[in-house]
Amino acid sequence: MKKRIIAILFAFVFCFCAAAPAFASDSDGFADEYCRLNDLADILSDSEEEELLATLDEISVRQKMDVTIAIVDDLNGYGSATECADDIYDGLSYGYGKDRDGILLLVSMEERDWAISTCGYGITAFTDAGCDYIGEQMKDDLSDGNYFDAFNTYASLCDEFITQAREGSPYDVGSLPREPLSFIWIPISIGIGVILALIIVGVMKSKLKTVRFQTAANSYMKKGSLALTESSDLFLYHTVTRTAKPESSSSSGGSSTHRSSSGTTHGGSSGKF
Repeated sequence: MKKRIIAILFAFVFCFCAAAPAFASDSDGFADEYCRLNDLADILSDSEEEELLATLDEISVRQKMDVTIAIVDDLNGYGSATECADDIYDGLSYGYGKDRDGILLLVSMEERDWAISTCGYGITAFTDAGCDYIGEQMKDDLSDGNYFDAFNTYASLCDEFITQAREGSPYDVGSLPREPLSFIWIPISIGIGVILALIIVGVMKSKLKTVRFQTAANSYMKKGSLALTESSDLFLYHTVTRTAKPESSSSSGGSSTHRSSSGTTHGGSSGKF
């Protein structure tokens, strides 16, 4: 039963690749011929498939790492979306180079599951926290049926995550991309600041109504009230500042791994939409 979905994908890839225009690739790094987008559930239009496939091909070749998508009607006997994603990745020979660097997004329509399977350098570039982040960014569009937008978000984030990993350190716990502040918050923040400033100034002004200008400080002193008979230094108190020792984080970050049915090491994450 589990092999059936791989056989269907092989047939789909063969037919789709035969009809799709060839994309220049590095023959030394990628397998000779396969498609990085497999829409077995037929949820995308022909134009959307063509545009999305071109995007995946361009990112994969430029980054030298496979970025792929598989959409299925159901898990077809697999115990989890992760198992299905791993087997599709292995069965279609995805991956760049000897370590088969890459990432695959699986979406199962019946179970409303998504799963990300990473391999080779993809395990490094896409940490557990990073995969969860990508899933969260896609979830709303997947739930609303905006599949093309969701997959474009996935492709764009994959490109960003791979670049971040190659140029510095991979996105991980505590260093995930910051979501841009919505423009609407700018006038709201300014308005709140102005209102708070007016309130504070008004309160301060109300407390100064009994104050009158004085040319000298004599009116504030009672004559003969100040007479020093003795002076001494008296130690009153001391201040001790303590800094709490940082506690170890409950999440150490990085990527957890597992082995697929073929024995290949994979990372990744999964969730519902």
